[in-house]
Amino acid sequence: MPKGFHWIIAAQFISALADHALLIVTIAALTAQGMPGWWAPLLKLGFTLSYVVLAPVAGPLADGIRKGRLMAWMNAIKGLSALGLLVGVNPVLAFTLAGLGAAGYAPAKYGLVTELVPPRQLVQANGWIEVSVVCAALLGTGLGGLLVSGYWLESAPALAWQQALGTPLAAMAWLPTALSPMVSPLGLSLVILLVMYLVAGVLNLWIPDSGARYPQAPIHPVALCRNFWRANLRLWRDPEGGRISLSVTTLFWGVGAALQFIVLRWSQEELGLDLSQGAYLQAVVALGVIAGAMAAGRWVPLEQARRMVWTGIVLGALLMLMSQVTMLPVAVALLVAAGAMGGLMVVPLNALLQHRGHVLLSAGRSVAVQGFNENASILVLVGLYTLVTAAEWPVQWVMVVLGSCVAVLIGVLWCRDRANSRAKSAASHAH
Repeated sequence: MPKGFHWIIAAQFISALADHALLIVTIAALTAQGMPGWWAPLLKLGFTLSYVVLAPVAGPLADGIRKGRLMAWMNAIKGLSALGLLVGVNPVLAFTLAGLGAAGYAPAKYGLVTELVPPRQLVQANGWIEVSVVCAALLGTGLGGLLVSGYWLESAPALAWQQALGTPLAAMAWLPTALSPMVSPLGLSLVILLVMYLVAGVLNLWIPDSGARYPQAPIHPVALCRNFWRANLRLWRDPEGGRISLSVTTLFWGVGAALQFIVLRWSQEELGLDLSQGAYLQAVVALGVIAGAMAAGRWVPLEQARRMVWTGIVLGALLMLMSQVTMLPVAVALLVAAGAMGGLMVVPLNALLQHRGHVLLSAGRSVAVQGFNENASILVLVGLYTLVTAAEWPVQWVMVVLGSCVAVLIGVLWCRDRANSRAKSAASHAH
């Protein structure tokens, strides 16, 4: 990998690790405040809305500022969301602020990768990124579960800290009232996440400049939106891979976001696990995605990326099958298999989408278009899941409907793309 690539991986890993832990900690904050269960998906909706609303601005911003510096600023915004939770800001509003930081971070991160890495190494680079992202999801979700469980307060370092300061209640006697939440388990968890965002921001500053420069974008809001819409249509209409890759990745990330909450609910209702244990089970999916991503990065070249769409059909079938499972070992096996299918599908298609976007548009703008569509899908699917949860649909029904829709839609996209490829090949041979 090119010089500086490892700094991107390290910085985004720590940032994503804190993001996933922050979600679990924020859910715990909602629970502590006595909010109903359907408030939890609102966290994801608020986080994702930032991607959709800021998409016309995020691309030009990533192309106009040194990307490593911009990523450091975005980590500072994420840190402010943790600080907001610490001082009592509404959890949904605080997590939405973290989404603002993530919305500006993604085009800079993926755009920088596209600028630094040649096309022949792009699938491999995306494999590394996806492994890093999923490891962060795996460990971050586990970290969030550990933090909200309170078990870590009984570890040797925590006990030594308590012995030095006395008990948290005694510490509260001499701390100012505004700082007293910091000595609670939830407050200490948020302080840890603040430090993680700080470390990620410092690592961002060590990322080298790629040297890529782009024409200055118009700053008028109407012109920004018009240019963004044209870029969006250009990718959707691209027959060389932009259309199929954007379609599949858009559906995949929407399904993945809804599945994050479905697995938590399924683990509690069908497997009898609590929130922290459900978070660990949710992380099992990440193990499969890591395996699939590594396999794709090793054996799937960029020109063969479109052939991996079939794995989405298997993913949908696995979701339907999981709805009937009540035994933990079987659930773990199916979750790992579903994750592997997702990794095999999304890594090659994500690389193809980045390549086509870089060719047709620019690094930052193409990732902003991708983020807009994928997060609009997340808004729709998580919104639908929120509605069916509020309507008290059984979780088995939700999984069957979601899995069947995934299998059918991916199957239609796969067949149409293969038919178009055959028609194009026949036309070229005729000439």
